[in-house]
Amino acid sequence: HEQVVKLLLDKGANPNAKGGDYGNALHAALSGGHEQVVKLLLDKDADPNVQGGYFGNALYAASSGGYEEIVRLLI
Repeated sequence: HEQVVKLLLDKGANPNAKGGDYGNALHAALSGGHEQVVKLLLDKDADPNVQGGYFGNALYAASSGGYEEIVRLLI
């Protein structure tokens, strides 16, 4: 996942674009526990405060899966 996300971001993809059930790429990465992708998105200015999608917000997406390390990245 990380290589694909990096490629898309390097080609100008908006890390805050909304769409789909998850709301945005950050919420999707959080809900799947993909810590390296989360770090990459945050480094590319993904907004952890964006609301939307199935989980509503980034913190809920990470905590619902029990991903403690990722929750720590967000707080």
